[in-house]
Amino acid sequence: MTLGDAAVGSTVIVAKIDGDGAYKRRIMDMGITKGSEIFIRKVAPLGDPVEITVRGYELSVRKNDAQCVLVKEA
Repeated sequence: MTLGDAAVGSTVIVAKIDGDGAYKRRIMDMGITKGSEIFIRKVAPLGDPVEITVRGYELSVRKNDAQCVLVKEA
């Protein structure tokens, strides 16, 4: 399952980040790294962006970025 597919109010753990080097680095610089726990706060009406809580701070992630983060249930 991807971060974009996760249900609102659920907590997930990052399993893998897909993408090329620079793209992957940008995602990781936001604090989304393998093994980190993410809480899905809310999703905009049209599905873009997804608001999450990661490492104690709130972050909005575009739908395209969220589809590249593979997660599993916590």
